[in-house]
Amino acid sequence: MAERRTGSIRDWRQLSPVLAVFRMQPAEGTRVPAYKAGQYIALRRDDCRLTKKVADEQGRARYLPDLDEMGRQRRGPVTHSYSISSAPFETERDGHLEFYVVLEIGPTDALGRLTETLFSLDPRVGQRVDYVDRIAGDFTLDKRAAGFESVLMVGTGTGIAPFAAMVKQLDHEASQGNPPRFRLTLLHANRTRSELAYHEELLAIEAAGRFDFLYVPSVSRPDPKATEDGLARGRANNLLRHAFEMPLKEEEDGDPGAIEAAVRPVLPPRLPREKLRGRLAPATSVLLTCGNPASMADIKRVADAVGMRFEKEDWKPVSRADLTDARG
Repeated sequence: MAERRTGSIRDWRQLSPVLAVFRMQPAEGTRVPAYKAGQYIALRRDDCRLTKKVADEQGRARYLPDLDEMGRQRRGPVTHSYSISSAPFETERDGHLEFYVVLEIGPTDALGRLTETLFSLDPRVGQRVDYVDRIAGDFTLDKRAAGFESVLMVGTGTGIAPFAAMVKQLDHEASQGNPPRFRLTLLHANRTRSELAYHEELLAIEAAGRFDFLYVPSVSRPDPKATEDGLARGRANNLLRHAFEMPLKEEEDGDPGAIEAAVRPVLPPRLPREKLRGRLAPATSVLLTCGNPASMADIKRVADAVGMRFEKEDWKPVSRADLTDARG
């Protein structure tokens, strides 16, 4: 059973109205547990708008506002797990944990869950965030990528978080004379350039050349400068399909409206498709993905179609039995 402690927001960087990167300072006089890049921790606040899980006519789960007898959305505690985007060496050096988070909005546009509370804070820096004093998860390179010559990471939206931690840690270890034995390719897609997060830092790591690393950033809502900025175009799953000369998901699904609306995937000028394919021999490669569930499901379809090992991030929900109320 893990203790629940109280930390605080140390820094907040707003990337868009719905995306932000923030750092959490642990309880005064304490340090967070040691961890590996790719793991996650549970955060909590007690003033969240509550939602309830319901099933629709097809049996699919949906989350709707939990209303009281007056029709007002109830408030209460919410605990939710988030991938850590800071590398272990950064936390050891600076003491904080970093997170890349999205403002969660329900299907009826009713705000809920933990991030709605974080985004509504004013000011944010110095505000309290509880956390479970345990870091968990096996979405780590030693567990998911051991023995492979090539590792392909595909992150959608905030799914870049565990991969940012991994790449930064690998670069740090390479700078100490211990580069990884595999080549690494990271494909990250988000709507706009400003929402890519870690873009400049990942470009710098690639340029430093301390290990065999290729970074492929992509935007699904490109503006005219996207090509000038060296960005790919298209959603992550369709960019991956393009790399393996497969039809768009929308084409495979046969949805005329979706086909018309889809952004056609285009690799950046510096990266011919043959160069990318040359790094991704299916028999000796593993694909790791994190992010939007629908995108991850299609990315698995691509991996299965080409015969590449597929791994995705999952985590166990935090239960009341996992917690004690000791505070730091």
